[in-house]
Amino acid sequence: MKIICIGRNYSNHAKEMNSPIPKEPLFFMKPDTALFRESNFYYPEFTKDLHHEVELVVKIAKVGKHISVANAHKYYNEIGLGIDFTARDLQRECKEKGLPWEKAKAFDNSAVISQKFIPKDQLELNNITFSLTKNEETVQEGNSRDMLFSIDVLISHISKYITLKTGDLIYTGTPEGVSPIQIGDNLSGYLNGNKLFSIHIK
Repeated sequence: MKIICIGRNYSNHAKEMNSPIPKEPLFFMKPDTALFRESNFYYPEFTKDLHHEVELVVKIAKVGKHISVANAHKYYNEIGLGIDFTARDLQRECKEKGLPWEKAKAFDNSAVISQKFIPKDQLELNNITFSLTKNEETVQEGNSRDMLFSIDVLISHISKYITLKTGDLIYTGTPEGVSPIQIGDNLSGYLNGNKLFSIHIK
C-alpha cells in the first residue's frame, strides 16, 4: 500500500506558502508507517512547528498504469478524509539546504486517515465540502471544485509514473488555513458536514 500526496492543489494554499502555482500535479510519497487511525496523536519530539493540512483522500480500487483521464473514474469507489502533518521547521531547513524533506512529511503517524470512507456515488465529486476544526473552531475549509487538478486528472498523471494498486491512498492536497498545533489541541475533520475523524494531541 502506497500513500501518495499531492502538493499545491489549491491556489490559495500555494499563495499562503509563497509558492508558485504548479502547471502539473506535484506529488510525493509517505511510507505505510505514516498511516494513523487512532484517537491520541503524540507530538513528535523532533519538531517545534507541526502543522495540520486537512485533505480529501481517494482510495484506489484496482490496479492501473497509464490510466487516461476519461477512464480514471473506474479506479476508485470511495473518498475519505485525512491530515498530512508537516514538520514545517524541518521542511524549511531542508529546503534552504536544497535537501530532500521526507523527514518533514513522511515520519511515523504523519498521515491521519478517517476510519470511514464515503462511496463516491453518494457524493457530488465536483462539490465536496470538507473542513478541519481545532478546539471546535474551524481553521480550514475546502471544496473539491477548487482543486487545480481534479481527482481524475491526479490519478491519470500519477499512473504515468507509478503503477497504482488496490488500497493505495491519494491525499489530494490541502486548502488554505494551515497552522501549527499544540499539545492539548483537539482536531476534528468533516466531509459534507459529517465528522469523519477526531484526534487529541498529547
